[in-house]
Amino acid sequence: MIQLGVNSVLFKHYSFAQAAEAIAKCGYDGVEISAISGMCEHLQPDNWRKQKKEIKSILEATGLKILSSEVASQDPKRLKHAFEAAQYFGIPVINIGPGGKSNVEEDFLACVERLNKLSEIAAKYKVTLCCKAHVGGAIFNTPTTLRAMELVTNAYFGIDMDPSHIYRAGEKPEDALASVLPRMKHIHIRDCKGNGPSPGIPSLQTCGRGDINLYGYIKAMVNAGYDGPVCLEVIGPEQDIVEATRIASESYGYMNACLKMLNAR
Repeated sequence: MIQLGVNSVLFKHYSFAQAAEAIAKCGYDGVEISAISGMCEHLQPDNWRKQKKEIKSILEATGLKILSSEVASQDPKRLKHAFEAAQYFGIPVINIGPGGKSNVEEDFLACVERLNKLSEIAAKYKVTLCCKAHVGGAIFNTPTTLRAMELVTNAYFGIDMDPSHIYRAGEKPEDALASVLPRMKHIHIRDCKGNGPSPGIPSLQTCGRGDINLYGYIKAMVNAGYDGPVCLEVIGPEQDIVEATRIASESYGYMNACLKMLNAR
């Protein structure tokens, strides 16, 4: 069954306990625990052993699963610690971005080289390393994603298919999904107002409030047989607990209704 979660970066001003409580009350199955240095470290890769008792207690209290973790960094040492934490907590996916600049061949090749090396480390811990197409990055659209899929062959490398970045690359995410499905292991999801480069203010990243055909995307996802995590990822200025919870709750209602209409939940 498709599992819905929220990247806890939406609640970056609050503790993981507060974030998890709000996410659970919205109806989500799980959480993508943020480990983004300098932004939101609900999971601290270098310090996870000291956090493990508290995190496990929070998960037990809320009934949530950790569906994934966004580390963002490509630093091998930091990722090694993240993979160790993932193995301990049973986190199946670690998410990072591609880095580099769009349409710069040297950056793309360097990105592929890094992903190959980092995937080898991930394989030792039996954790999937996922990377997504990102506006402005070396991997930024479906063609560069497909090229990366061809060049990074490790079974522990996967694609995080984020429709908002594909939309801002000038594509229709609902049409692009099928081509990356063979390696798609995670979905970051949010809406987007306009063609970017920014996805818009956090309130307009709420699923159903922007311009992306998210129903069409979810239908394509269901028809393709995808059954991995789908995690709301809203980036931007800090939100107070009420607004962060509203964004999460409204997005859950939208996604859950779409899945129910498609007999997928």
